[in-house]
Amino acid sequence: MNNSRNQILRTAKVLRFQDAVVHIVTFIFASLILLALLAVITMLTWGAQSALSKFGLAFFWYAEWDIINEEHGAFFALLGTVLTSTIALLLAVPMSFGIALFLTETCPTNLRRILGTAIELLAAIPSIIYGMFGLFIFAPWFAEYGQPGLYTVLKYLPIIGSAFGGSTNGIGILTAGLILSFMILPFIAAVMRDVFEVVPPMLRESAYGLGCTQWEVMRYVVLPYTRIGVLGGVVLGLGRALGETMAVTFVIGNANRLPTSVYSPGTSIASTLANEFGEASDLHLSALFALGLLLFFVSLVVILLSKWLISRSVRV
Repeated sequence: MNNSRNQILRTAKVLRFQDAVVHIVTFIFASLILLALLAVITMLTWGAQSALSKFGLAFFWYAEWDIINEEHGAFFALLGTVLTSTIALLLAVPMSFGIALFLTETCPTNLRRILGTAIELLAAIPSIIYGMFGLFIFAPWFAEYGQPGLYTVLKYLPIIGSAFGGSTNGIGILTAGLILSFMILPFIAAVMRDVFEVVPPMLRESAYGLGCTQWEVMRYVVLPYTRIGVLGGVVLGLGRALGETMAVTFVIGNANRLPTSVYSPGTSIASTLANEFGEASDLHLSALFALGLLLFFVSLVVILLSKWLISRSVRV
């Protein structure tokens, strides 16, 4: 009897020791994430000190980038980042929704696996490959056919028409946004497909039994059930669009000036860092660190906004 009791006590001590080890190890892993985040913030803030000391918070909306005269402002890069990311989302989100709808609702079973694998392969393509495709294949075609065609169709529309004027050389804000849409589309489509597939079949079958069409099932059953996952996919795509470097650098034109149309060359925060970091020094280098700090906080704002939207969706 005593031997059995001692065995039970020894087993309990071993289990408690194992639980303590697991707790400590997982706590260390979680702490490493916070330490890495603090290290990034500290590095960016320390590097941006000189620029922020000279220009103050006005750096983030100052519309000037003159390396020779040491006048630096983030407005042009921030504007280019916002414009290209917005164009990419406007194009990629509806297309991703259509792809996910087709794969989960109407696609034949044999073709579904092939298309799903193709989407995953597109997501794995390195960004520099997208940049090379944009520069050598898409930009020449877009300059010869796409840009003139868009201008012919849209030039008579108020406000919108003026945004599609200017030189049609295939390189610029719109081209960068289109290439970004190609890049983020597989991510958003894959997430939407996965969340659409977790909808219980009973809900779909009940809606079809009531006489709903496929669109009505998607609109009133699937989307309300998966809205949090869909929003997560959109935020994932936006996060990649905001921080994309090489593909945008190839096709945006890299001009630090105010774009007069979506055909105009521009720049983004990430492309500016990629182009100038290797040769920067002193105040110029500090200004680039400040751009990196700005990109970090823009991404943080996007994440916080998505968390707020998700929390509202959960309450509804």
